[in-house]
Amino acid sequence: MAELQVELVAPDRKVWSGTATMVVARTLDGEIGILPGHTPVLGVLQTGSVRVEKADGGVLLAAVDGGFLSLANDQVSILAEGAELAEEIDVAAAEAELVRLRSSGDADLVAQKRAEARLQAAEGRMHAH
Repeated sequence: MAELQVELVAPDRKVWSGTATMVVARTLDGEIGILPGHTPVLGVLQTGSVRVEKADGGVLLAAVDGGFLSLANDQVSILAEGAELAEEIDVAAAEAELVRLRSSGDADLVAQKRAEARLQAAEGRMHAH
């Protein structure tokens, strides 16, 4: 079975690298699902979650703070401005941050999107098990 080689990196570290059967991410043009054999693509990532269905059957979920996704020859590179694996996210702290942001007088929509993405990734992790 064909596989994708995936690398998820942030400015401060390589977040994850491995083989996968599918990658799903949200770009400015909408959600994209990538399978082996997909035509080359370059997209600008929105703040949100990335889902990687690993070749071993597991699922990797991460929250990303924008960046770029590129695909060529079954090699997927996700170059995120910031990235956090679902298992690294403190759900209670993320929920508290989102409540604080929503109740503050400042409408910091970027920070709210980031907090929502973190919660979406963390909640996806809990439902995947």
